[in-house]
Amino acid sequence: MIALEDWTPRPAPAPVTLAGRYVAVAPYERAKHGEALFTALGGASEINDLLAYFAAPDFHSAAEFMDWLDAVAKAGWLTEVFVDNVSEKVVGMANYMRADPANGVVEVGGVAHGKAMAGTRLSTEAHYLMAKHVFEDLGYRRYEWKCHNGNAASKRAAERLGFQFEGVFRQHIISRGKNRDTAWYSMIDAEWPALNEAFETWLATDNFDPHGQQIRSLQQIRSDLAEDI
Repeated sequence: MIALEDWTPRPAPAPVTLAGRYVAVAPYERAKHGEALFTALGGASEINDLLAYFAAPDFHSAAEFMDWLDAVAKAGWLTEVFVDNVSEKVVGMANYMRADPANGVVEVGGVAHGKAMAGTRLSTEAHYLMAKHVFEDLGYRRYEWKCHNGNAASKRAAERLGFQFEGVFRQHIISRGKNRDTAWYSMIDAEWPALNEAFETWLATDNFDPHGQQIRSLQQIRSDLAEDI
């Protein structure tokens, strides 16, 4: 970990392309990705259920969804899309947001996994690549995950990926006209080497049987590595 007396501000996150074994992370472009992303997230019939905890209006068309992505971009969100390396189709998205380069802090949010990536190696690798970029390329100290405290799926995902639960900010914001208590999670630079090793071990081909089922869970690998220290 960098001594604080040696700390200097880091660059703000910028659009980036990250290549993985199973998935690629690429900067969102409206003309290139908008329609495909809307479809991947379920289209008009399913996207609003998937994004029920987003502080966003319901979307009735791809154009409305793309207009919203344009609006949050102006507010500082940096949308990255996930592309399946086999099908070459867009399968989901996440955003770098609320970046604080002076202190080396950034949040991953606006996370949405379409059915083609949910619960697969693609989702794990996509978040591994985004975290790796934050710590190793940008040199940040802290990577945050925040979600509605009622969003059990998001909380499980954060914990599985290795984010540490820090507490609940009660009455944090008003979202869709209702109170939102926000659960806060983070990982920090001192934890990254062990988290990185766990991700790489989990993603290795020998951690999956011929049917593509994991042999050891990500949580089990982290536990085993901790016992070896």
